[in-house]
Amino acid sequence: MTVFVFEKLMAYQKVKDFRARMYKLSKILPAHEFKLRIQICNAARSLTNNIAEGHGRYTYKERIRFCHDARGSLQELIDDVSIFEQEAYARMDHLETLRVDADKVLKLINGYICYLQECAADQQAQKLAKKKYKPPPQLT
Repeated sequence: MTVFVFEKLMAYQKVKDFRARMYKLSKILPAHEFKLRIQICNAARSLTNNIAEGHGRYTYKERIRFCHDARGSLQELIDDVSIFEQEAYARMDHLETLRVDADKVLKLINGYICYLQECAADQQAQKLAKKKYKPPPQLT
């Protein structure tokens, strides 16, 4: 089986695990909450989709933007967890574990964003260094 580079990222792997847990959580919703179930699945899928799509982009700036989108989807899922809490759709200890795991995922995404920002800054510094470099005049 072919493994793509983004699939090796720790942030992607942890986000993928979190996505699976949110899918599982959505399955316990009562039938009248079918729209919430769809929304949870869409936001959870968006987490991994954005990291994958961002990794496939050409510039660091674009990769960072997609990570910001993934981070927004994570925040949306945390809001959905609060609905589970408010409506008592799941055990509180399970929901608290999800919140703790979401915080870990958030830190991984933020760490990945910081890494990409450093890469972008290094790339920019290299470009500036090349522009400033003037080769010595040729002696004839």
